[in-house]
Amino acid sequence: MKKILSTLLIAALSVSVLAGCSNGSSDSSAAGDSGAGSTELKQITIGASPAPHTEILKKANELLKSKGYELKIQEFNDYIQPNLAVNNKELDANYFQHITYLKDFNEKQGTKLVSAGDIHYEPFGIYAGKTKSLDALADGAVVAVPNDTTNEARALLLLEDQGLIKLKEDAGITATKNDITENPKNLKIQEIEAAQTVRSLPDVDLAVINGNYAISGGLKVADALATESDASLAATAYVNVIAVREGDENREDIKALIEVLKSDEIKEYIDNTYSGAVVPAK
Repeated sequence: MKKILSTLLIAALSVSVLAGCSNGSSDSSAAGDSGAGSTELKQITIGASPAPHTEILKKANELLKSKGYELKIQEFNDYIQPNLAVNNKELDANYFQHITYLKDFNEKQGTKLVSAGDIHYEPFGIYAGKTKSLDALADGAVVAVPNDTTNEARALLLLEDQGLIKLKEDAGITATKNDITENPKNLKIQEIEAAQTVRSLPDVDLAVINGNYAISGGLKVADALATESDASLAATAYVNVIAVREGDENREDIKALIEVLKSDEIKEYIDNTYSGAVVPAK
């Protein structure tokens, strides 16, 4: 009987000890878990064109995390929705457009979006379609240009710089094909959506293409028959910006994003990645 009682007592004590150990381990683990958590990153939701904008933002996100922020990137393939999304507070910012387009959009849509910072410039290029050189351009050749106001003007100015057309003196960055005063080769200017200009190449003689769409379409700036000079009006009139709602340019998270995007690390990334197709803003 004594042996039985002793055995039961030892078993009870063992269970008690094991339970105590188990509880101790559990409490220690829980305490460790609660104390080991890292600081939560604050999120910036930003819309962007796939290339080069999204690519640049992904690189910037690596650096931004050290400042306590991370990017949630939403890609867009048009020039309307990312501005409306910022205006409607669905996005904190966007990165896809140049400053002239932004101003034109505000005027037409009644929005109040502003630039939080100049980031880069993408030289427009004239690319070969059916005709492989400017010298070989035949009378009546078809030239595709973007159909939105600011980018069409930019394309026409580049054609003028190459001596292919002449525009009214006061046409400037609002020029349309109606402002052509001289057209010695009787070029047929075909206005199409900017995103479709690369796809149009097999059907036209030449196309004047935005830098981002040229990159997305697998074109290299070195392949262009002519490009804008980085010392031209275009370098400032068409600098790509981070757009935000008026007043949000002073937000700490937006200022941190601009600081990263204008850093030497991002400038080096742009130079090494795009070989002149994208140029960091000065």
